[in-house]
Amino acid sequence: MTVQHVSGGLDVDATIRFTHHHRWATQPPERGSSSSRAAWGSSGASSSSSSSSSSGLQVLQATSSGLFYERDTCIESGSDGAISSSAAAQQQEKVGVLLLNLGGPDTLDDVKPFLYNLFADPDIIRLPTPFQFAQPAIARLVSTLRTPKAREGYQAIGGGSPLRRITEEQAVALERALLLKGLPSHVYVAMRYWKPFTEEAVEQLKRDGITQLVVLPLYPQFSVSTSGSSLRLLEALLKQDASLRQVRHVVIPSWYQRSGYVRAMADLIVEELGKFRDQQGVEVFFSAHGVPQSYVDDGDPYKEEMEHCVQLIMQELQRRGVPNRHTLAYQSRVGPVEWLKPYTDDTIRELGRQGVRSMLAVPVSFVSEHIETLEEIDVEYRELAEESGIQHWGRVPALNTNATFIDDLADAVLEALPYVGSMAASDSTDGLVPLELRLLEAVREVPRRKKKHWLVTVWGRLAKDDQPAGEVESLLETYDRERKVLPPPVLMWKWGWTKSAEMWNGRIAMLAIVLLLLLEVTTGQGVLSSLLLPE
Repeated sequence: MTVQHVSGGLDVDATIRFTHHHRWATQPPERGSSSSRAAWGSSGASSSSSSSSSSGLQVLQATSSGLFYERDTCIESGSDGAISSSAAAQQQEKVGVLLLNLGGPDTLDDVKPFLYNLFADPDIIRLPTPFQFAQPAIARLVSTLRTPKAREGYQAIGGGSPLRRITEEQAVALERALLLKGLPSHVYVAMRYWKPFTEEAVEQLKRDGITQLVVLPLYPQFSVSTSGSSLRLLEALLKQDASLRQVRHVVIPSWYQRSGYVRAMADLIVEELGKFRDQQGVEVFFSAHGVPQSYVDDGDPYKEEMEHCVQLIMQELQRRGVPNRHTLAYQSRVGPVEWLKPYTDDTIRELGRQGVRSMLAVPVSFVSEHIETLEEIDVEYRELAEESGIQHWGRVPALNTNATFIDDLADAVLEALPYVGSMAASDSTDGLVPLELRLLEAVREVPRRKKKHWLVTVWGRLAKDDQPAGEVESLLETYDRERKVLPPPVLMWKWGWTKSAEMWNGRIAMLAIVLLLLLEVTTGQGVLSSLLLPE
């Protein structure tokens, strides 16, 4: 069998064709009809070519029975009739979509515990192994020090983050878009550092009886510190619960390369450029969330994906006759370590020195308005731009519930569903192994000094092909093998016999004992005995 990659869809030769149907049970369309074909990205080709002989492609059929759809396997024979149609027994599935996001404090009182949860994550602050026990104490210290300024920022944007509200609106819009495309589903919101926590979302999907789950991080580009952290938590939750281990799932690790996302971004940029008097003289300034440089050095594909994302958006703009210059920089660095460069603030100053007088800021790594767009970009960077001589300023809004964006996310979910729990024939054995594990085996054979570049290259190729890249555990095995233990979320400090008090009492007692032992070692005297039995 021959399978070819083509722009915008999956194509095969005359020997065999796969079709992906969506139908209402009351009046199903004719199999193979042009009206029933879904617009597959070239993602399907790489997986289909290896798995067709064993399992074929799954057919999604929407029914009128609530959130259930019927799935069967269908292979259509070509004109020569060499391969006959084979269909598996139909079964009912209940589909869920899990939207992963950062989270943000709903009120000013939530700011400190939100910051604690953020800095207690070892993917945010990485400590050497001997000092990892101090992560909670450092998180408490950093969150305490940063709370006053952070509260001011959230006060300036209305007294809390709008991220939860917007993400829930996105979930409702996505659920509606999937239903219009023939797939009833439940869409859940899972925040990493604040409510609704991932743990809450997972409990809800378990109560709802979800059997197939598409995990969709709301980060267009993959990073260990964003999508990776949420996926590590999800992996732990799936392993802890026997019933959850039965839920088949697939992860869409990044989706910045999707044509709908690129079009939606280009639409917003063109609209905002139209507000400038001299449109061609405007610097299109992409500002992305930064990550520590060490993450990229260790193989995080974020920088490569971000640069490719900006390239795709600019190519779309050029096709529309927008020839403007552009710049990419990274914002929101924290601490003394080196982060991805160039930094947004330094770049704004430099562009001002170069004579740029008109700038359109594009928050390229954010799909929802939150403090980094509403306060950091709209207030801090705008003021800096004016101080640097930039006279005309504009900012592209976040996508939020943009219709083109939501419709494209729905297509991404539909395209990923056939890969839920997918198995592909292994090159090395006659048995079946998960498709993503074959990538992992290849990774292990790459010399360490070449692994980072190879990983980025392979990941980039998968991303460009719109390939859903597999299950949670396999993705993390590729990018985050250490799997540092994740702390439980903390809500608020409460006095009394609470879990929070017990945890911190124990930690304070342990720290006191360690300090006393260090004193004994350094002074050569029995500090404990001298305190308890004074002469």
